[in-house]
Amino acid sequence: MSNDKKLGFGLMRLPKKGIHTDIEQTKQMVDLFMEAGFTYFDTAFIYPGSEATTKAALVDRYPRDSFTLATKMNAAIPGLTEKIVKNEFNTSLKRTGAGYFDYYLLHSLQEGNVKKYDKFDIWGFVKEKKAQGLVKHYGFSFHDQPELLDRLLTEHPDVEFVQLQINYADWETQKTASRANYEVARKHGKPIVIMEPVKGGKLADPPEEIKRLMKAYAPEASYASWALRFAASLDGVLSVLSGMSNVAQMKDNLSFMTDFKPLNEEEREIIRKAQVILEQSAAIPCTACGYCLEGCPKQIPIPAVFEATNKHLVSGQTAEGKALYMEAVSGRGKAGDCIGCKKCESVCPQQLGITEYLKQAANLFEQG
Repeated sequence: MSNDKKLGFGLMRLPKKGIHTDIEQTKQMVDLFMEAGFTYFDTAFIYPGSEATTKAALVDRYPRDSFTLATKMNAAIPGLTEKIVKNEFNTSLKRTGAGYFDYYLLHSLQEGNVKKYDKFDIWGFVKEKKAQGLVKHYGFSFHDQPELLDRLLTEHPDVEFVQLQINYADWETQKTASRANYEVARKHGKPIVIMEPVKGGKLADPPEEIKRLMKAYAPEASYASWALRFAASLDGVLSVLSGMSNVAQMKDNLSFMTDFKPLNEEEREIIRKAQVILEQSAAIPCTACGYCLEGCPKQIPIPAVFEATNKHLVSGQTAEGKALYMEAVSGRGKAGDCIGCKKCESVCPQQLGITEYLKQAANLFEQG
């Protein structure tokens, strides 16, 4: 499972053409990625259109042994039966046409859903698929505290890798606990796949104070490069997933990951200063993954609402935030329509207090 080409292509935030995935641009991105010698692709059953796009842009166009493919089974969605959850595997095989999965994950484990994976014995099910040759390596993605991670890896010692949210913004935070979870995985000797290294794109456009620090040291380097290099500089990393959304982002990522150089001590000091700045930020730490959207009975565009709110919280751009908010909720639910059912909170990987943030947005943008 060793890999000296650590950049992974996360097929979640794919390029769009209108409301649909831009297949042709995705093909270009896949070609650039493969030509540079990278092979790790990551999708999931619940990423809308992603597995089908993987088939069209990758599986149908390249020999199966020339790339490695990861996908995920999600039992956490409310209302699913054991039969439906286990059939996700067959659906993923059919959608991707991959024949087998190099890496297969139990998706988004946290305290609120672990019992469901246990109840349905998804662990045993995936091991059966491995015995059948349909899975090469199995693991899980994780969004919770290090105590739970330690328990899961102790109870399931045959897990071969873990996928963790690691970025310099979350490295020391209590809620995400990037460092602590990383250290637990290392203690258990598990290779780590890193997700959200750019925190849903937030670290590609950090606060102005951080931008000035980075530009002063490396004027030509993208802000995203700092985040990806921070993650890839860690020991024990199998792949760093970047959810690239266009050809330009792919080219930028390849420019510094093809001949990867770990952060030097001066760069680490700049990252440490950036972490201090971010600790003082009032921003809502939403990564715009969209998991909250499907179950919302009022169809509130929650990530877009939070993006608008952050315009006010981070830079004081209240008027710009309101314009962005009004555009986001046009024809959809408003923040003030929230009924407090907390379906969104039950699936949020960041474990955000979404209903309270929505009240904040409603007070900010819907008064007067």
